[in-house]
Amino acid sequence: MLAGAAAAGAAGVVGAVALENHSEAATTSTSQATREPLELTWFGTHAWQIRCGKSVVLTDPWLTRFHTGTFTPEGADPKTKLVIKPDVIDRHLSTADAILVHHGHYDHMADVPYVAKKTRATVLCTETHANMLRAMKTPNDLLSPVRGGEYLPFEGFTIEVFPSLHSCGGKRHTYAYPGYRYEVPPRPRVIEDLVEGGTLAFVITIGGLRILSLSTANFDPNALRGLQVDIVLAAPGGEPGITDRLLQTIKPVRKVIATHWDDFDKPLDDPGIPWTDLTPLRTSVEKTGAEFVVLDHLQQLNL
Repeated sequence: MLAGAAAAGAAGVVGAVALENHSEAATTSTSQATREPLELTWFGTHAWQIRCGKSVVLTDPWLTRFHTGTFTPEGADPKTKLVIKPDVIDRHLSTADAILVHHGHYDHMADVPYVAKKTRATVLCTETHANMLRAMKTPNDLLSPVRGGEYLPFEGFTIEVFPSLHSCGGKRHTYAYPGYRYEVPPRPRVIEDLVEGGTLAFVITIGGLRILSLSTANFDPNALRGLQVDIVLAAPGGEPGITDRLLQTIKPVRKVIATHWDDFDKPLDDPGIPWTDLTPLRTSVEKTGAEFVVLDHLQQLNL
């Protein structure tokens, strides 16, 4: 998710089975599963580490931060050079089994090549994302392009993939850096080179819990209708009423955790500074009876 004047708003896989109907897996009662301790760590933006025993899932692991001007009145400078800071990444990440790329913008995907090579994790992404990652020298054998509808069992967890949508905003209902890459492009050098490239949502079933991971406030109602999960990672922003529609589309949930609410021009080691008011998101969640949770940078939640 990008905001400001310029924007609103198969290694490790045990098996892969395409779901003819996601509702069968999506409505499985988690109460029948054996609960194991689960640890969620937030690294800002939509970068989450989800750990259960030896199993580790990373969502959009972008820990390198650099000034873009995204949340200034002028908005992001599209010619801002891409930067990767291995020392920052190494300080916080050591292992992973799967990396879930929700969309291709720099604040979601720019660190993925380094993290993937470091951890040898399977990278689930669209074909456009895969082509941009190939251009950034990500080993091809780690890339697993998906479209939505996949049910992917890994050792210790499963991943369900759903088509999704990027948040829109403004008079024209747009977002930054749209587009697709049907072939491997020249190596991305600046932030506008990493286009959205399609947006995905994921359900991670791990430790006896089902977690719906959304990288923006928007979603595909046809894909998620009637979905049963325990936890939702939900972002603020988007079109008016979007979170209300999300929580009416899926079955009632126990907990919603705010994601991608921080000004990511600011350092990860500092407390998070909201780029927008979280009250609308909180209100939408709490009026359903669900618990609303906000973590700060580097904070862990044990479930």
